[in-house]
Amino acid sequence: MPESPRKFFVTTALPYANGPFHIGHVMEYIQADIWVRYQRMRGHEMHFVGADDTHGAPIMLQAEKEGITPKALVARIAATRPRVLDGFGISFDHWHSTDSPENVELSQDIYTRLKARGLIGSRAVEQFYDPVKAMFLPDRYVKGTCPVCGTKDQYGDACENCSSTYNATELIDPYSTLTGAKPELRTSEHLFFRLSDPEVANYLKRWTAEPSAGQALQPEVRNKVKEWLVDGELADWDISRDAPYFGIPIPDAPGKYFYVWLDAPIGYLASLKAHLAKTGTDFSTFLQDPALEQYHFIGKDIVYFHTLFWPAMLAFAGKPYRAPTNVYVHGFITFLNEKMSKSRGTGISPVTYLDLGLDPEWFRYYIATKLSDRVEDLDFNPDDFVARVNSDLVGKFVNIASRAATFITRHFNGELSLRAPDHAHFKERAGSTTVAWASRPLIEEAYAAREFGKVVREVMRVADRVNERFDAEKPWELARRDDAESRARLQDVCTDALNAFRALAYYLAPIAPSLATRATDLFNVPPNLLWDDIENVADRINPYTHLMTRVEAAKVDALIGVAAAAAAPAVATSAARPAAKAATTPAPAKDTPMEQTSPSTITIDDFAKVDLRIAKIVAAEHVDGADKLIKLTLDVGEAQPRTVFAGIKSAYKPEDLVGRLTPMVANLAPRKMKFGLSEGMVLAASGDGPGIFLLAPDTGAAPGMKVK
Repeated sequence: MPESPRKFFVTTALPYANGPFHIGHVMEYIQADIWVRYQRMRGHEMHFVGADDTHGAPIMLQAEKEGITPKALVARIAATRPRVLDGFGISFDHWHSTDSPENVELSQDIYTRLKARGLIGSRAVEQFYDPVKAMFLPDRYVKGTCPVCGTKDQYGDACENCSSTYNATELIDPYSTLTGAKPELRTSEHLFFRLSDPEVANYLKRWTAEPSAGQALQPEVRNKVKEWLVDGELADWDISRDAPYFGIPIPDAPGKYFYVWLDAPIGYLASLKAHLAKTGTDFSTFLQDPALEQYHFIGKDIVYFHTLFWPAMLAFAGKPYRAPTNVYVHGFITFLNEKMSKSRGTGISPVTYLDLGLDPEWFRYYIATKLSDRVEDLDFNPDDFVARVNSDLVGKFVNIASRAATFITRHFNGELSLRAPDHAHFKERAGSTTVAWASRPLIEEAYAAREFGKVVREVMRVADRVNERFDAEKPWELARRDDAESRARLQDVCTDALNAFRALAYYLAPIAPSLATRATDLFNVPPNLLWDDIENVADRINPYTHLMTRVEAAKVDALIGVAAAAAAPAVATSAARPAAKAATTPAPAKDTPMEQTSPSTITIDDFAKVDLRIAKIVAAEHVDGADKLIKLTLDVGEAQPRTVFAGIKSAYKPEDLVGRLTPMVANLAPRKMKFGLSEGMVLAASGDGPGIFLLAPDTGAAPGMKVK
């Protein structure tokens, strides 16, 4: 049954504009995009927008380091966005920036409204100050031990491990990530949004219990919010930062700027406003439409901001602003059950994925198989990725069309049973098509609830049934017979399989839109697929063309850096991956010329690919449970030190290494081990005799210098 038209405003969390997309961004965008594409197929009005989060000290400091303006840095990063968004088929209607006139206007307007409601206060606060850099430190430039759970190296505003929020001054053993210096406490006047106001707290208790009629937060999110609202008091939220700062000026506070967490979510509205302007739609009228549904897809690490700070800001700013209809939260994407992290330099690069020629819809499908409405981490397992795509999409789904269409084209000139004068008998034999259509209610329910894993499982269950029925009919034997009955039966069997395939293509369209378009091209279906056309049937097909190739394991190995890790020298190893045992090779005969056993030559371009830097060992320690490793903390002239696990324990005591300079490979792919993350490789020499000898530069070398 057709649904009544609905109107949606949908966003994803804004990526910070100090670097390229990482795979966690792409995973979130795919989740939202699948849901949005499904709603579009149902005929609903969708407004799916995103933007770059461009403000804050990190942008300012990075631009300063590169000798350019923050706006130039943001523009450079923004230019990289379309490649990934288009490459992975993310169907945003508009992509914007928080450094835009719309965001300045809306941020200052919301602030002014909140202040008029008496919800903006000010007080002097103690804030960390870096005496070396001579600036107040944003929370993200202070690290230390979480005061709640005791996890080390957590940022100054929230813990990635336990999701607790706190002031940076509460960290245990804090340090500046800019210089490593111990920060000083200094006083500054700051502005606050009064989350602790009883009216705000009572509103949030109601909103989080039921964001809108018939809506509920996910159980994991609701339980976490209860801890903040019931078990503790909400703290007023610091919304200002002191100059120097790249951001939006606060209208009535010279030298003060909005903290990025105020203007960043308002960027959702700024992007929507810019999008609506393209069609001449009035922003205020649009927002006040009672039929409008507003949804945000976010990660579990920013729940606090989106379920407390954000809805309160919108609700108390007044019309035309309104709190979200709901907030949908997902977990992290992990690699072999270890967390991927851009800040730690680990994970899969979406650009590398595209550069290697891997089909983006393989990744969309694989992610969909693991997505549900729960706040659960999704693990990327390379072997599972290859197996699922090759087995499901190619071996089950595509297999239906590749076999059945060949018989129809070869024996019936593309005509299906419904084109024959006596086609009525086909409906009695359309067993596979009937099975496919019967799955529609379950699939609709799963899509609406963001249970994409259930969608995939049901589609593949039906694909199995279709293939089984097709095999049971043995069409290859029917094709060899020359009687009219066998010929008619062959046409019926193939028609049934192909119309079932057509329905499955519609079911998969939100997940794999390009594959679905190629699949339905077989039936002359226009590319703008509509959900209500699922149960239409075809009477003719076009000649079959190949729909999808299998995943090559070698490309996946290249994606995750296996080849690079395997090629790393065994001595002075980063231990990023256990060294592969060398294959046994017969010793050369005594009269074999030496040049035949020498390493192959390389070009200067090959050598230039290795980024060798001077590193200073600032700390060294034994690794519990490791016989050969020493954990090195290295200053490579970057904002924060690197960790490298080196197999030099037999030759050095940790205390003798501190203060030494040594070359390191700085662009070796980081690798997670059970002991931690190794972020490079130091260099050492060894020979036929015993001993490992760490290399050292000449006097005058300094951390960060390139070795050429």
